[in-house]
Amino acid sequence: MSVHQTINLDSLQEIVERHGYNKNKLIAILQDIQAVYHYLPAEALKTLSKLLKIPLIDIISVATFYRAFSLTPKGRHVATVCMGTACHVRGAPKILEEFERQLNIRRGETTEDGEWSLETVACLGCCAIGPVVVVDGDYHAHTSIRKVPTILGRYRK
Repeated sequence: MSVHQTINLDSLQEIVERHGYNKNKLIAILQDIQAVYHYLPAEALKTLSKLLKIPLIDIISVATFYRAFSLTPKGRHVATVCMGTACHVRGAPKILEEFERQLNIRRGETTEDGEWSLETVACLGCCAIGPVVVVDGDYHAHTSIRKVPTILGRYRK
């Protein structure tokens, strides 16, 4: 993907200030940074290390430990297909294949234009409404292959 963002140091400073420069709030700070950039840019982590006086390796250790964090750019929209047992038996693998076909990417990839990333999760914990797909935090219940174009269309420009 060829999307590069400039790190706004003022914005980063504001995030850290909002958390009171508290090292113990590292995860919340990383979440806020990722909310702005859709991933954790290396330059932001280096600056964060200086602002919080935490070794960079410690920040990277936290960022790589939690699957919710990404060190690579994500698309403007992120589609996550639940692959838990209930969703799996109701067709989640075929739904994932349809997202891959429609977006022309594989799971874990981002489209060339930076619009979409496709992910899977082991279980979202909403088995009663599966198969479930989450796009930008919106839950789509009882998803089927037939619904994939409609779901994608809702978020396209």
